[in-house]
This record gives sequence, C-alpha cells and structure tokens, in this order.
Amino acid sequence: MKLIIQIPCYNEAETLEIALNDLPKQIDGIDEIEYLIINDGSKDRTVEVARAWGVHYIVDLKRNKGLAKGFMAGLDACLRNGADIIVNTDADNQYCADDIEKLVRPILEGKTDIVIGERPVDDTEHWSPLKKKLQHFGSWVVRKASKSDIPDAPSGFRAYSREAAMRLNVVNEYTYTLETIVQAGRSKIAMESVPIRTNAELRPSRLFSSMFSYVKKSMLTILRAFMMYRPLMVFSLIGGVIFTAGFILGVRFLVFYFCGSGAGHTQSLILASTLMLLGFQTFIVGLLADIISANRKILEDVQYHVRKLDFDKDTEKRMEMGGMDQASSREPSHPEAFDKKKTGKSKK
Repeated sequence: MKLIIQIPCYNEAETLEIALNDLPKQIDGIDEIEYLIINDGSKDRTVEVARAWGVHYIVDLKRNKGLAKGFMAGLDACLRNGADIIVNTDADNQYCADDIEKLVRPILEGKTDIVIGERPVDDTEHWSPLKKKLQHFGSWVVRKASKSDIPDAPSGFRAYSREAAMRLNVVNEYTYTLETIVQAGRSKIAMESVPIRTNAELRPSRLFSSMFSYVKKSMLTILRAFMMYRPLMVFSLIGGVIFTAGFILGVRFLVFYFCGSGAGHTQSLILASTLMLLGFQTFIVGLLADIISANRKILEDVQYHVRKLDFDKDTEKRMEMGGMDQASSREPSHPEAFDKKKTGKSKK
C-alpha cells in the first residue's frame, strides 16, 4: 500500500520546510510513503527548498494556474506514480500532520473512498466571527448541494483512495474543495469526515483577497457545480418562478377584464405573456441541460476507464523496472502540461 502526500505550493519557500518536517515517515498499514509538491509557478526558492529537503516528486507548472488546476495536476502525478492513497495538505502547515493517519485509516479499513478533515472552526482564534459564520454557512450550502454530511467543506486536508481520485474532475479555476464534494456526493462516492487539529497561522491566506471575494467565488463555484449535476431542478425552479409571476399577472388581467376595466391593463397582459413564455423557455433549457448532464456522466465513465488503463500501465512498468519512475518520459493525461521529476529519497 503506497501513500503519496501532495502539497500545492505558490511562493512557499519560507514555510514549506516546516510543513515537510512534520509529515509522517511511517503509518501502520502503509508500506511506502512518498512526498510530492506542486510548484504552481512560484517566483521564490520553493523548488530549491523542496529539492534540498528531498521530496520524491516535483510537479512544476511554469506559470501560476490556480489551486484547482494545481490540485488536478498533482493527482495526475500521484496516480501515475502508483499511489494507492493520496493525501492533500497545505504548505503553510495549517493542518496538524500527525492527523494524516486519521485521514487514511478509514480508507485502509475499506470504509470509504474520501476522507475530509473537520477543523475546529469555532475554536480557531485567528479567525474572525464573520469568517466562522461564513464557513458554517458555506459548508451547509455544500451539504445541501451534495446531499452529504461533510461539516467542513472548504477544508483542504483530505485523503482520496486511488479509485476516487481517478473519478474526480475539477472544471472551475478557483478551488477544488467545494466542487469535488458536490461531484462526489452526486456521484455516490463514499465520503466521511474526521476531526483534525490545526496549527498556529504562519501567514495570511492567499486564496482570496477579501471576505467578499471569498464569498462571491465560493457561491459561484457551488452554483456552477450544482447546475452541472442537477440542471433540470435548477432551471425548473428558475423557470417555475418566472412562469408563476406571469401567470399571476395574467389572472390579475382577467379579473380586471371581467370586471369591465381590462382596457386599461393591456400592459399587464403583455408582461404576463412575456414572463410565461420566458419561464417555459427556461424549462426547455433545463431539459436540454439535463440531456447534456447525462452525456457528461457517460464521458466521466469513459474518462475513468481511460485513466485506469493509463495509470495502471504506468504502475506495471514501474514494477517491471524495479520501482524506477517512468512517468517523466511521457506526456501527462491532464490537459495542463507540467514537468515531473523524481528527486530521490526523502529525509528520514
């Protein structure tokens, strides 16, 4: 059983070594632990720090592509290098690395495929009361959208089984945390949450410039994911509201008309007709989107089988070559190109 711990990095030279030093070197049930960083176009010495420490793999994105694309590039590299379990953590040492064992344990026991760390949000001193409330609200929205019971949706401290990782797709460019939960929930992938600990803040978050920006991007990400997986419900709801408003105006016009004063309310009839037509058209768009969604599910199944054949072939080659990394001589299946280098054994 092989575990690869991946760390997305963007200008993390000052904190990366602290996070790496805390990572576990041995976990019961895991035969091999390797470490991978995703260098998301860093301008500082992030790569040099990683190489000096001795991480096994470096996914080197030549320019900053954002957390979501970096995460998917990391998954691709982990799967290509034979990971049975993938753990994602942060380079700012936000999460307590000792809890990685708590993340992987349910997967090792065959209970689930995705485990998400639940941070002590209410007890985190450096978070403002507003941020805590928004975290709870955002997680509630994700639970409703995904039909799951994950209490801390924005948490980036999580573990994936090989099967779950091969089924994941992230299409937004902001963050993977929310969309992957909605996707997993709607795709019936087994998920659970475990309580984790957090460390003192080493630096402010770089994911968003302001609280308003965070809320706006998060809500748009959730809405987009929800529309991808439940388009008929979304468009039917929108179309139903519009159609109902037009229907009420139409009834209002009829009341005036039969009372003998309909001539002065012609504009209400025009507006009612327009709204009812618009509501019906929105419902038709929902039907078309639902058909597209069904085709997307077929494409996801095809993509899963292609990934499985591709990554399993890489694993077989590595086993034949005695564990040597063959991935660097191939183009990655992920659409964003990256360089992948094995740097040798990590420090013990």
